[in-house]
Amino acid sequence: MPRTNDDSWDITQSVGATALGVAAARAAETASDNPLINDPFARVFLDAAGKGMWSVYADPDVTAKLVEMEPGAQSRLQLMVDFMATRTAFFDEFFLGGADAGVRQVVILASGLDARSWRLPWPDGTLVYELDQPKVLEFKESTLREHGAQPIAQLVNIPIDLRQDWPKALQDSGFDPSRPSIWSAEGLVRYLPAQAQDLLFERINSLSAPGSWLASNVPGEGFTDPDKVRAQREDNQRIRATAAKLIDAEITDFDDLWYPEERTPVDAWLAERGWDVTALSFPELMARYGRSIPQGAENSMPPTKFVSAQR
Repeated sequence: MPRTNDDSWDITQSVGATALGVAAARAAETASDNPLINDPFARVFLDAAGKGMWSVYADPDVTAKLVEMEPGAQSRLQLMVDFMATRTAFFDEFFLGGADAGVRQVVILASGLDARSWRLPWPDGTLVYELDQPKVLEFKESTLREHGAQPIAQLVNIPIDLRQDWPKALQDSGFDPSRPSIWSAEGLVRYLPAQAQDLLFERINSLSAPGSWLASNVPGEGFTDPDKVRAQREDNQRIRATAAKLIDAEITDFDDLWYPEERTPVDAWLAERGWDVTALSFPELMARYGRSIPQGAENSMPPTKFVSAQR
């Protein structure tokens, strides 16, 4: 279903279902022979959610049947697992780098189902604010609580749509804009219209004291190329239709969830406002972690840039 300005979702619907897809890729990487990351809670979320598109990554039997029916799916599935593994490693290292530098105030925008408050070795005194849709945070917290997990950091959940006045909600929950902060906007920007992207970073910039850190993955050059967008959509529709038959369930059309609009380059925008910025393309990030894009999957994902910055 196409997006609207006031749409909402739970964990198995719309944008919420993408969080389960990410968790499935993290679970697959964690269970691999040489994992780049360790996310022991990813599988917990999948088991709690039941069957869905994420089963393509999480259930080896479903994966094998899909590859048998769609031989080209193998490289695409591996690329998605590698993408999420390297993306997770990038943000994990970023968070811990900021913590090692002494920053103890963390804001995770669109926190989804990555349980960083529970799984990263946060220093004593670290306060983490997680913001996301109310039903997403409720699912995550209740699932982990039932599993007996306790957050390592001091966690403050802020159930809010990021298109609303989240800076007010954040400050009402104890956030101190006079202190340095670690900010992340992971897997978020492509699901915002271009204007909402600009507002998001304007708000972050206004709340960031000197010494703050910021990281995000953002659309790269060629993100809106019509030929690439059309080819990716056709491939995704074919694989989605096959997967839906295998799991006998309706599958969200993820291509309807993001906004293929021309955007302000985030790295340049931050640099103009005094941030010290580093940007990596997805192939560069893969190489950084000793991975490479599988043959045949070179054009199967939208161009992505990984931006990290310090003020």
